[in-house]
Amino acid sequence: MEKMTPLYLPIELITQILLRLPVKSLICFKSVCKTWFTLISNPNFANSHFKFSESTQTLRILSISAIPTQIRSVDFEVLFNNHSNSLNPNLSLPQSYFPLQIKGSCRGFIFFNCSSNNYIWNPSTGFCKSLPLSPIGSNFGTYSYLYGFGYDHSRDDYLLASLYPALAADVSSHLEIFSLRDNAWKEIEDTPFPYWSPYHYPKLGLLFNEALHWFVSRSSSLVDVIVSFNLMERKLLEIPIPSDFGDYLLDIGSWVFGEFLSLWAMRNRIVEIWVMKEYKVHSSWIKNIVLSIDTLPTKCFFPIYSTKSDDVIGTDDGSGLVKYNNKGHLLEYRTYCDDPRGSQVVMYTESLLSLPGDHEQV
Repeated sequence: MEKMTPLYLPIELITQILLRLPVKSLICFKSVCKTWFTLISNPNFANSHFKFSESTQTLRILSISAIPTQIRSVDFEVLFNNHSNSLNPNLSLPQSYFPLQIKGSCRGFIFFNCSSNNYIWNPSTGFCKSLPLSPIGSNFGTYSYLYGFGYDHSRDDYLLASLYPALAADVSSHLEIFSLRDNAWKEIEDTPFPYWSPYHYPKLGLLFNEALHWFVSRSSSLVDVIVSFNLMERKLLEIPIPSDFGDYLLDIGSWVFGEFLSLWAMRNRIVEIWVMKEYKVHSSWIKNIVLSIDTLPTKCFFPIYSTKSDDVIGTDDGSGLVKYNNKGHLLEYRTYCDDPRGSQVVMYTESLLSLPGDHEQV
């Protein structure tokens, strides 16, 4: 009998195949052979895989509820299209981390706080890193400061930002950042901040266009504006909100609609969605969609994600996911949380990425 020749695939082709696989499969495939282990563990492969995932995969939602304590990773397409409540297997963190507060997400990492400790967690790989607390932040109340989590691609560095507005005439504002690469906090000096953040305004900065964005009020005139902090240039910039945005009191927020900076406002059982068609150009604000939320059980809706077809997906009170089309028509409502008080939610993309200086993480 003719002897069979073993099939050989060049490493370049194997790499291209592996780049298209989900993180869970890649972690399992590290045990196939030494070559695959070395390839999948390489930070360059992780970066390439993340870039490919960003363009091809749907973002996931991480849901953390308290009663019972559950951490779930929800795939929008599975939940809506399969008409099933079956979710990904529950993720886990040590019980000592609870209760916790989600402070942001970036490139597959979740920034959260518990018992006055900060952590960075990759739910896809299970890696978790403790971060030192700010030496300045301990002097301020937890409700007075603004914060955010982002990435500086010029240094391949993840940054935490804390901004403490001046709450009195004799108190100066402070802006500081924590660099994962330097493993240190640094105050950004000469950054006056003539704004304040009412207690009901979102404290988490929206990461968009390599900058964090906060919804605040001018201290002098009480006019609402957006303030952005560029993570590479380390500069603050004011962005006016739409002239007709109005006074929406408690129910306002910012998010990313498609490729645009966007604001939402909820009142009288409707949600208005505004988009800035040209970044930093005030005249480019337009009211894009008006959603009726009268038929939702909780009569509230918080947009968190838009699909490639401009469908709007959001949560009601942290227990159900809702989908509207780009005409404002309700398409579907699905529950995913058993906690009657709802859950904390955050968007993320699965990744194999490592933090600076920590390459052996998966």
